[in-house]
Amino acid sequence: MKANELLNKLENMGIDTIAGVPDSTLKQFCDGLNVYKGGLRHYVTVNEGAAVGLAIGAYLSSEKPACVYMQNSGEGNIINPLASLANDDVYGIPMLFIIGWRGEPGVHDEPQHVFQGKVTTRLLEVMNVAYSVIDNKTTADELDEILKKAKKQMDSELQYALVVKKGTFEAADRFEWENGNSLVREEALGTILRMLPENASVISTTGKISRELYEQSDILFGKHDNIFMTVGGMGHASMIAFGVALNKPEKRIICIDGDGAALMHMGSMAFVGNNAPSNFVHIIINNMAHESVGGMPTDCQQLDFTALALDMGYKKAVRIRTMDELAEIGDDIGGAEGPILYEVMVSLGARADLGRPKESAKENKEVFMRNIK
Repeated sequence: MKANELLNKLENMGIDTIAGVPDSTLKQFCDGLNVYKGGLRHYVTVNEGAAVGLAIGAYLSSEKPACVYMQNSGEGNIINPLASLANDDVYGIPMLFIIGWRGEPGVHDEPQHVFQGKVTTRLLEVMNVAYSVIDNKTTADELDEILKKAKKQMDSELQYALVVKKGTFEAADRFEWENGNSLVREEALGTILRMLPENASVISTTGKISRELYEQSDILFGKHDNIFMTVGGMGHASMIAFGVALNKPEKRIICIDGDGAALMHMGSMAFVGNNAPSNFVHIIINNMAHESVGGMPTDCQQLDFTALALDMGYKKAVRIRTMDELAEIGDDIGGAEGPILYEVMVSLGARADLGRPKESAKENKEVFMRNIK
């Protein structure tokens, strides 16, 4: 189906607000959403739970249910506001979920999606959210019947979910967006790796950042055993890095984060700043977008992470836009007192032939633990 067909149907149901976090399974839907000419108000929130909060506020002030979209990994972020606010036993706030099904059983996917794929529909059942699964064989008539069920649920102040299989949506007009930055992320990451002191350990965030670090480290050093790739759990790399820094005060611990990931659980930055691990270096690679799932802007492009980090207690924070400025990381990374934050402003885009880690997640963990020992 085409995204605009579904979006038209949502408007006809009385939905005028849609919010969420982009997903690669929903890439064609998100592209269609960004070029849609109808009356929907669209917001990219910092995490999926925040989108539920927005949907609750929209309903309270308009009596119209909102739509919340996400990858199925985002189900974890919606459980608290769904259970303690939106559920019929509490306030009874209707809303429609559109959930991309990564890790669908029987369909090959990356390791971080396998278990989440198994429990996607079970979590909805536990949360008392009725749902329908749609795919590229779902006809227009079938979709109409599903949306009638959804409307009936929402009219009863309940929630409903569309669980979307890979390949459900046709390609829409491609959404293109540029951030104006010139620094190429993979080149910047390679330069950072060359600057690292011998005793440094790296914790990298999910998405293309970890994939590029993996390949660059192999090219430069023939190994990647000092890198823990946080291939799932978006937004948690900085707290993993804090946990490592806590137990290895003699080592330099480098968290290489993404802007979307840092936004998702930003309270972690305040925690790091307050606890002030002196061996902690936080590098946020900022392209102002969720690139790994399609390049949609974060809706927080004006945020200055460096100013924020200083307010949160980091000892130093620097914004970097060029390769020459990147050299400042090399001046500090070996011994300056942390926590230090560098915000590296990069362009969008990655190599078409960018690979993925060859080892399993558990093998990566074991190699990293042997190295840090």
